Parts: sequence; structure tokens; C-alpha cells
Amino acid sequence: MEDYIYGLRAIIEAIKEDRPIDKLFVKRDISGDLAGEMLALAREHRIVVQRVPIERINRISRKNHQGAIALMSAVTYHNLGNLVTSLYDDGILPFIVLLDGITDVRNFGAIARTAECCGVNALVIAERGSVSVGADAVKTSAGALMSLPVCREHSLTSAVKFLKDSGFNVVAVSEKATMGYTECDYTTPTVLVMGAEDKGISPEVLRMCDSHVAIPMFGHIGSLNVSVAAGVLMYEVVRQRLNADLAVQ
Repeated sequence: MEDYIYGLRAIIEAIKEDRPIDKLFVKRDISGDLAGEMLALAREHRIVVQRVPIERINRISRKNHQGAIALMSAVTYHNLGNLVTSLYDDGILPFIVLLDGITDVRNFGAIARTAECCGVNALVIAERGSVSVGADAVKTSAGALMSLPVCREHSLTSAVKFLKDSGFNVVAVSEKATMGYTECDYTTPTVLVMGAEDKGISPEVLRMCDSHVAIPMFGHIGSLNVSVAAGVLMYEVVRQRLNADLAVQ
């Protein structure tokens, strides 16, 4: 499958056919009946639309795009509510990783690869301000994203509230935390929240988390690469669950 579809009619048909569109780039001053139909369908199907300079679209393709390009997703996104219900119905002790503001494809792919190895049940990302799950992400994940469910949520704060209400312990990984990451109990339904390396976890999401944990640092550099930090935390969850004789899915 191509990474993108260009042209108004082609994009309209792709949306109607429920093709997995990650986001839609349209030129800022786009107008006309076809453009209006396309944008209305995008709203109806909750597709992220970004109005960008025409130069941004031209960098992707010089073909007759008519001012619109749809970036395709390499995966089909899962519904978080349905996924959590299914996990509980199947008697699985859930383990979810929520990524707040991770935009680097290589970091995302590396996290997904480790998550799949650790039996993580799903990754949760935001509709906006997050990485696109395209062919590059799948390749970087060594194919893990083809089997690891990804939930893309309109609001991460709403997602965290839902998970808390569903019995999850939501754990924020933050270098500012005073609790060491090994001091937290991960033998209950757990969500690990990882933030971007430059901004960290957003204040709104951070306030909602049940626990804040940190990885101790002994060198001159103040933080780890986010994919490495995520790997440390995920394997601590695995370690605790194995020690407690709990199944790791």
C-alpha cells in the first residue's frame, strides 16, 4: 500500500471505503465543492486535518494533488474502550503504554518493539501532536506494530480518566519524581505514561496520574532516550509480575 493518496476525488473515495487514513494535509486556502465534501467526510470520520502551506504538500508529491494529500496509516487503530473490555473478559491482567507527545518515528518504533516483547496489550497515542503509524514506524518496530494494538485517542486526558475508572494504576515516568521506578507496584492493571524527551508529559496528563516514578541517574547526562527509559520500565513490570507468579501476556 502507498504511504499517501493524492487528489480530491481519490481521497473522498478512500474515506468512503474506510481506508486507514492517518491524517489529511490540505492547502490553507483550499476551496470548492469537492474540497468541502472531502472536509465534511473527514470530520464525520474523525480524520485529523492539517491546513498547511502548499510547499509542504509539494514536498510530499509534485503530482496533481489538487491541494490535498492523505497520509495512510499502516495499521488499523483499535477502540480503547472495546480493547479494555476484551482484556478483562479474557481474564488478562492488562498492561498498557500511553505515549504523550512522542513524535520521533524511530523512538516510537523502538518502544513498540520492546512493548511487543514485554507482552504489552496496547499502545495509546493522541490524534494530534503524535507520531504517525506509517510504513517507517512499522519497519523501525521490526514488524511489532502489525500485531501490537494501537489506540489513537482524541484526548489523552479523557483516555487516562477512562483507564483510571476502569481500575488501572496510571504511572507517570518523570525525571522530577521522587519515587524510584522499582518502588511502584505493577502487579495490578497498569498504564505506563511516557512523555516526549524535550517537553516530558503534559501537565494535564501528569496531574491525573496515580503515581510518579523516576529512573536514577548517576552520570552527567540528565535523562535517557525515551525508548530506552520505556524499555527499563516495561521490563520492571515484567519482572514484578513474574516474581508474583502472574502471567505475562
